[in-house]
Amino acid sequence: MNLTHPFLDEDGDKLREECGVFGVINAADASAATALGLHALQHRGQEAAGIVAFDGAEFRARRGLGHVAENFSSADAIAELPGNMAAGHVRYSTTGGAGLRNVQPLYADLASGGFAVAHNGNISNAGKLREELVQRGAIFQSTSDTEVIIHLVATSRYPTIVDRLVDALRLLEGAYALIVMTPEGMIACRDPLGIRPLVMGRIGDAIAFASESVAFDVVGAAMIREVEPGELIRVDFDGNVKSLHPFGKHSPRPCIFEHVYFSRPDSFFAGRSVYDARKAIGAELAKERPVEADLVVPVPDSGVPAAIGYAQESGIPFELGIIRSHYVGRTFIQPSDGARHAGVKRKHNANRMLVEGKRIVLIDDSIVRGTTSMQIVEMMRDAGAKEVHFRVASPPTAHSCYYGVDTPERSKLLAARMDVEPMREFIKADSLAFVSIDGLYRAVGEKPRVKECPQFCDACFTGDYPTSLTDIARREDKQKQLAFPVNKVA
Repeated sequence: MNLTHPFLDEDGDKLREECGVFGVINAADASAATALGLHALQHRGQEAAGIVAFDGAEFRARRGLGHVAENFSSADAIAELPGNMAAGHVRYSTTGGAGLRNVQPLYADLASGGFAVAHNGNISNAGKLREELVQRGAIFQSTSDTEVIIHLVATSRYPTIVDRLVDALRLLEGAYALIVMTPEGMIACRDPLGIRPLVMGRIGDAIAFASESVAFDVVGAAMIREVEPGELIRVDFDGNVKSLHPFGKHSPRPCIFEHVYFSRPDSFFAGRSVYDARKAIGAELAKERPVEADLVVPVPDSGVPAAIGYAQESGIPFELGIIRSHYVGRTFIQPSDGARHAGVKRKHNANRMLVEGKRIVLIDDSIVRGTTSMQIVEMMRDAGAKEVHFRVASPPTAHSCYYGVDTPERSKLLAARMDVEPMREFIKADSLAFVSIDGLYRAVGEKPRVKECPQFCDACFTGDYPTSLTDIARREDKQKQLAFPVNKVA
């Protein structure tokens, strides 16, 4: 899940969470439950899916490019993965690129036995660690940063698999939510800051882990709690559950963008309903950035809860002024650049009877490159809107994420290049405003942002990264060296 290779939606203008993980142990139909759980997490990764299962004697894997339903919907596919323990992964392609060798869970035979790992997040010093491992003789089979974890575990000198995993994780920077399978059972853990999400649930006698609570709803599991930041939970085949906190005490920094966009609205994150949080963000936006208008219109689908909150707080009627087609696939044939540019019109259509002659407030979750926002404003004007006011349910996204979210290079982020007024001119809206960072914190149930120790990871808005970024710093140093002028001999 390294992310120097931006991969956004087909319009190139939405941030994408890059992975989702699900695992279950002591379940009679572990692989079937895992496939269902992954299906509920499909929004977190639509390029590829994989499941590894263990039947007490042998690990078996099945991986494929495409959606979960394309790879795991048949009885034959599930029959290939017997056992009462399974873990799965959905992903978007990243620096490692597409291809089966990078599809997770990754598996290896270690001296201690089989070892499978599903990883959501990004290791920000993976490049440096990889170079060191290769120099010591390691041979990598993928280009994923996750494989670094396997090699670190394999080369650790500690006696038990748990101690070897902890030893490996101590060397990592960045973000990770991991589900690990060994012949002894399942291990789930989160990085010390809890940047990426991971929750724990129960299905009868089985214990399950997932990126989001919505996956438990699908499989009929009851959510127990979130895996705590820095916590490692071990579950064995006798049903024993043991919690460890091997990394000391840290102030948590979960990703605030889970509330804004990544998580499904029917999930819970950081102790709060995502749907309620998004409505509260919209209400906060209406308080901070009011405007006289006739209709509040969401940019579907991600802007809907915030638009409801904005409408309820402002008293302006909520209407579906844009209708989204749910049948436009990512692989739709695009024979020309002109057809590609028409992607927004294929996906969204103005409800002319509603918007014509009206003053419209458009609500969206974020602005990334700004091209989609510009096209939607233009669509509203073409449908006869009298005024178009754009309101954004997050602060300006001015910085790249290095923790498992697919963002463009900073130079391609509109908010990194422009202040709000030039952004307004670029998207051609009558007005443009964003919720404040303190307003966002209030909306998700926190006090205003504590500058010295923020309650969330909000680096995409503030540039305040909570961990070291070793690989980025090394890359920048290398670029500076290459750019240094060389004196020529006369």
